[in-house]
Amino acid sequence: MTTLQPNPAKTHALEAIQACISTDIAAVHKVIEHALHSEVPLVNQVAHHIINSGGKRLRPMLVLLAAGLFGPVKSEHHQLAAVVEFIHTATLLHDDVVDESAKRRGRNTANAVFGNAASVLVGDFVYSRAFQMMVAVQNMRVMEVLSHATNTIAEGEVLQLLNVHNADLTDADYLQVIQYKTAKLFEAAAQLGAIISHASAMDEKALSLYGMHLGTAFQLIDDVLDLSGDAQEIGKNIGDDLSEGKPTLPLLYAMRQGTADEAAAIKHAIEHGGLDDLATVLHAVERTGALQYVRQAAELEAKAACAAIAHFADSPYKQAMLALAGFATARRH
Repeated sequence: MTTLQPNPAKTHALEAIQACISTDIAAVHKVIEHALHSEVPLVNQVAHHIINSGGKRLRPMLVLLAAGLFGPVKSEHHQLAAVVEFIHTATLLHDDVVDESAKRRGRNTANAVFGNAASVLVGDFVYSRAFQMMVAVQNMRVMEVLSHATNTIAEGEVLQLLNVHNADLTDADYLQVIQYKTAKLFEAAAQLGAIISHASAMDEKALSLYGMHLGTAFQLIDDVLDLSGDAQEIGKNIGDDLSEGKPTLPLLYAMRQGTADEAAAIKHAIEHGGLDDLATVLHAVERTGALQYVRQAAELEAKAACAAIAHFADSPYKQAMLALAGFATARRH
């Protein structure tokens, strides 16, 4: 049997990938709008600022696409897709405070507009609302998966904080961070679609693997774009991670493959933060082929994601999931 692989040429546009779930995406948006409402005006303002800031909605898409592999997409899937988006939104509100970020997706961050205190507290509101909605589904397996995922994400955030300014980080340690911090919610989202559809343990495992590999690929490409993307397209400044002293896979690779001077410059940039060494670092990253190396790593993850769902019958949902793996590695934002 031929292993299915992502096909970037087939479609890069999320709109095309979403075609088979467009009605369901609209239903999820209605759930989000309703569930975000609060009698406290500031909660509404901050929550809507981040929810409406132009995100790709990849995680709720995964819930819906995974569900579609097993039959009709139901209202419970819409609820859980919104829950996953709320968990993601809460992490963004908290992340931007921790990172002291001023821009996200080309707009001012909530903490830049409303202040750190409001962002943290509304992040807590969004988290707790997600758990209220989760409980309403009345499925213990759902609660088990999501509670484990949110705990793992929190561990990933702490690991990343500990690794800031650590130029001696290993590739394995870095991959652990992104699998905890980013890939875990992708994994849970795909898994939830299977759980609510009463899928077999084998199919649930297959979808969790798909989500984990997809999320890893997505984050690796984010690392590439941080050092090579167009600021207008990616919605943030080039080198933002470097300026915060975050060691990413392209930097770790370039340190290993570069000259002694290049390695020293990258090490200094990570350990001290800021962008004084940006030009030197970017030159070293380009000369060593670090971006190509990380892109290839992301493509291997995307292929592993596609292999995980190879046994499912062909359908528009499966084709969309294969195309999503292509989008994750070929995207420019």
